[in-house]
Amino acid sequence: MYVLLLTGEDSGKVAVWNMAPVRSEEDEKNGNVPKLLCQMDNHLACVNCVRWSSDGRYLASGGDDKLIMIWQTGRYFAGPSTVFGTGGKTVNIEQWRCVATLRAHTGDILDLAWSPQDAWLATCSIDNTIIVWNALKFPEMISVLRGHTGLVKGVTWDPVGKYLATQSDDKSLRVWRTVDWQQEAMVTKPFDECGGTTHVLRLAWSPDGQYIVSAHAMNNSGPTAQIIERQGFKTSMDFVGHRKAITVVRFNPNIFQKVVNKASGKSQQFSCCAIGSRDRSLSIWLTALKRPLVVVHDMFQNSVMDISWTPLSSSRGKSGFELLVCSWDGTAAYIEFTPEELGTPLTQDEMNSLHQRIYGKSMAISTQHTANNTIIENPAMLQLQQHHTAEREKLTANKQVNGTPTKIRNPMLTSPTEKPNPKAQQIETRTPDGRRRITPLCIAPQVDFGDIPRPFMSSSLPMSSAGMVQSSLETAETPKTSEPSQSSPSSQHATVKPLSQCILTTAPMSIPANIQPMKALDSRFTEKSKATSGTKSQPSLPKLDRIAPTTISTVKPKESDRSSTQDTTAAGITLSTKRKVDSLSQPATKRIRKDKPALMAPAAATQVTPAIPQDVITRSAPHPIILPSPPAEKTISLQVGGGEEAVVLELENNIQTAGMKLAGLKCRRGGKVEWEAVLSTRGTMLAGSRKVVCVSCEDRTLCVMSTSGRRLLPALVLSHHAAILHCTGYHVMAVTTAGELSVWNVQTAKVVIKNESLLPIMSGDVVIKTSSVTEQGVPVFSLSNGKVYTFSHALGTWSTLSDVNNSLQQCSDHQTVMSSLNSSSQVKGPLASLQGHDQRSGRQAGRLFRANHNLQQAVTLGHLEDQVSAALMLRSSAEHKFWLLTLVRYLVQEGLEAQLREICDELLGPVTAQGQLSKACLWEPDVLGVSKRAVLSEVLQEVGSNLRLQRLYTEYQDQLDMLHKQPSTSP
Repeated sequence: MYVLLLTGEDSGKVAVWNMAPVRSEEDEKNGNVPKLLCQMDNHLACVNCVRWSSDGRYLASGGDDKLIMIWQTGRYFAGPSTVFGTGGKTVNIEQWRCVATLRAHTGDILDLAWSPQDAWLATCSIDNTIIVWNALKFPEMISVLRGHTGLVKGVTWDPVGKYLATQSDDKSLRVWRTVDWQQEAMVTKPFDECGGTTHVLRLAWSPDGQYIVSAHAMNNSGPTAQIIERQGFKTSMDFVGHRKAITVVRFNPNIFQKVVNKASGKSQQFSCCAIGSRDRSLSIWLTALKRPLVVVHDMFQNSVMDISWTPLSSSRGKSGFELLVCSWDGTAAYIEFTPEELGTPLTQDEMNSLHQRIYGKSMAISTQHTANNTIIENPAMLQLQQHHTAEREKLTANKQVNGTPTKIRNPMLTSPTEKPNPKAQQIETRTPDGRRRITPLCIAPQVDFGDIPRPFMSSSLPMSSAGMVQSSLETAETPKTSEPSQSSPSSQHATVKPLSQCILTTAPMSIPANIQPMKALDSRFTEKSKATSGTKSQPSLPKLDRIAPTTISTVKPKESDRSSTQDTTAAGITLSTKRKVDSLSQPATKRIRKDKPALMAPAAATQVTPAIPQDVITRSAPHPIILPSPPAEKTISLQVGGGEEAVVLELENNIQTAGMKLAGLKCRRGGKVEWEAVLSTRGTMLAGSRKVVCVSCEDRTLCVMSTSGRRLLPALVLSHHAAILHCTGYHVMAVTTAGELSVWNVQTAKVVIKNESLLPIMSGDVVIKTSSVTEQGVPVFSLSNGKVYTFSHALGTWSTLSDVNNSLQQCSDHQTVMSSLNSSSQVKGPLASLQGHDQRSGRQAGRLFRANHNLQQAVTLGHLEDQVSAALMLRSSAEHKFWLLTLVRYLVQEGLEAQLREICDELLGPVTAQGQLSKACLWEPDVLGVSKRAVLSEVLQEVGSNLRLQRLYTEYQDQLDMLHKQPSTSP
C-alpha cells in the first residue's frame, strides 16, 4: 500500500507519486521502490489544480481545457504497464481511470475544492462562475454561482458545510450560503489597494470555522493575508511580513492544543496556517501566536503556486504534520513538523463535538446528506422532486456510453436527415486464391454543415433538364431546395442603381436538376451550381433595382432659368430642369437600347420647380423599388411534392389555334396527363402546392386553380407584373415588380396582406436571398445582410425574425438550460430552419462573463424573449412552446420570481368561482391552437425543480387544480 502524492503538469498530465522515497532517503536510493506510480494524460491542456477527496477514494483535476476529470483506481489491474509515447521508460505501477468528465465551464479551471465529507465539489473558472457539483451523482450540477465580475481564482468550503467562499480578480471575496446558494456577504475593503493580479488566489477556511484567510490583500500599501472573521465577516486582522503578493493560503486540517503560556499553564486550542507568496517564501503561523512560527525564504526560483497538508486519514501517524509546497518553477518541497512544534491534534470525534457545540449539527456530517437542505412544504412538491430526480438519472444513463458522456447537441439545430454511409455500398470480391478484396469506390466530397435543420423554404427552385421547377415545400419526407446559380449572368441579388442605368438583361440561368438536401441548407453556404445542358429557367429571386432619389432644387427664379419638361421615353418620363447650380442636377439619362427589354417607370405628372425666393432647399424623394418580371419562356415546368405523390405541371406558351395565341397548362402524374387547362395569355411563372396551383400571366393577372384543374377564383389583377410567386397550402403569395406584397387565402377567398411595400426592409445595397410563405400565410424574406423579416397583418408592420449580427443572440448564455433537455424533445420548424447555420447563440458569452452578471442575464433574457416572439410571429406552435419553456428554465435557474409570476398569470388567466369567463374578458384561452393552461402545467413542472420557488409552484398549482375540478365552459 503506497502513500500518494498528486501533481499536475503544464503538458496536460496528472502524476501520482509514491511518498516513501520523499520521506526516506533510504527508500529514495532503493531502486526497487517505485517513485512514479501512475501518469494520466487525458487532459488536453495545462492542469492547474488537483485535489484528493477527504476519504482518498477519488481525485479531481481541472485545467485549461475547461474540463474537470474525476479519477479512481482501476477495479482490475493486470500488472504494471508502460505509458504510451515514452518508449517504455515510464511504467504505471497503479492504474487510474477517469470515471467522470464534468463539462460546463467556458474558461480555464483555476481551483477546485471538495466539501466536508465529499458531498459536493466546487470548481471556479476564468468565466467568472463557480459551479457546485453533486459528488454523489456526477455529472449532476447543484448550482451555478454568478456574481463575480472578474476571473474567479480561488474557492474554499466552510468546515461545517454552511458556507462556500470564493475570491476573484474583481477585488472581492464572496461568501455563499449552501442552503439556497445565494450570496451571504461580500468583502472588498482589504482589496481596494491591490494593483495587478496573481495567477491564483487560493484562500482557506480555518478548521474551526472561525476565520477565512484571503490571498492578495493590501494594508498600508503592504501585501497581507487578510483574516476575515465568521461573525459579521469583519476584517480587523491580517498576516503581514511578505514582500510581494500572497498567492496561496492553506490551513492545517487539524485543530491543535498545547500550553502556549507557561505562566498560566492552561492548554489552548488553535489552528495552523501556511502562506505562500510571489516573493518565493513560505510562512507558518499559529493563531495562538502574534508572530510566525517559521519563515522559509527563497525556497524556489519562482512564485509559490500551491500548498497541501497531509490529510487527517494519513498513515504512519503523520496526519497534519507534513507539508508539501509547489512552485511556478516546476519543483515541489517537502517539510515535516513534530507535535512539539505544532501541538497535539484533536481527534475527529473531538472536532465533530466542537463543531456541533458551536454551530449545531454539521450540514455535511454524513456523505448521505442530500444536496439541497430546503424543507419541502407539501406532498405535491415532494412527488415532483422525485420525478425530476428520476428524469435526471434516466437522462444521465442515456447520455453515457461506456462511462463517457456523449456530446450534447442543440435540439433546435439537429438535422432531420442522416448522412449516407458510403461504407454500406462497398463491393467485396475474392481472388482465385481466396483472398478478400474491396473494390475501390469513388466518394465525392460532401459539404458538412454540422447539425443543421432542413431549410424551411427556398425561393429558388431546382429545374430539371426540361425546365422543370421543383417545389421545396410540399414533401416533408424528401425536401429539395436550392439557390440561384451564382455563375449565372442573371443574378438574383438585389442592387441599387439610378434609373438611367436600369437596363435589365434576361440571359437564361441554369440550375441543377437534383440538389442534395444537405447541400441546399442555406443559399449563403451553397456551392456554385453547375449548369445543366438544355435547361431553361426563370429567375425566382429577381434582381432588385432602385431609382436614384430625385433631387428638387429651388432657387430664386430668373427669366432665363425657368424649368422645362421633356417628353416621355420608352424608359419612362424623365424630369429635366435647367439650373444654375449644376452640382444639384440629375445625371443625363442613358439612351436605352432597342434590342433589350426595359422596365417602365411609373408615369408622373410634369413637374415645374416652384419659385421660392432666397435660400436653396433640397430634399430627397423616396426610393421606389423595381423588380424585373421574368420573361414568358416557351415552356415552364414545376414539380409539386415528391415520391409517388409527385405531380408535374407543364405550361406551354405560344399555342397557335385559329389565328389566336393561347397558353396550355397540363398536369402529369407518373408520366400520364391527369388534366389540362387553357389560359388566354402567356404565363411567366408557375407556383403550386398540394392544394392550389397559381400561374402569373403577362397581362398582370394571377390564375388560381385547384390541383384538379378547377378555377377557384376569378383572375386576380395586380397593379404591376409579378416578380415573385409562391404557394404553400391554401395560401398564395405574390410580389410585384414595384415591390408590393400580397397574400391570399384561397380556401376562404380572402386577402391576408394587401399591397404592402418591401421598401421598409430594403435599405441600402441588400440582396433578397430567399422568400417564402408558410402554411399559416406568413410571408418570410431573408436578406443578404443576415436579417430575416416577416409582415404581421395584426400589427400592420414588418418584424425582424432573425439577425446573424444580433449581439443578444451571440452573447446569450442559455445553452446551459438547453443542454439539460431530453433528446426526445427535438423541435423542427420554420424558425429553426430560418436561423439554421447562422445560429450563433452563445459564441460571445464568454466575453460577457468577464463583465457584469446582471448584463449577461439581461442579454440572455432578451434573446430568449425575442425567440418566443419570433415563433409567435411565424405561428409555429411547437417552436413557441419550446422557446417559452426554455425561457422558463432560465428564469427558474436564475430564481427570477417576478418574471415567472407574470408568465404564469398570462397562462392561467382569470380565475372565477364558477369557472366562466365574461364576454368582456380579453384573455384568450389558447395560443396558436394550444391551451394556455395546458402549457402552464408544463411550466409549473419546471418551476417545481427549484425548491426556492416551491411557494410559487404551490400557489398556481392549487388554482389550476381548482379550475380542472370545475365544469369546462366556453367563454
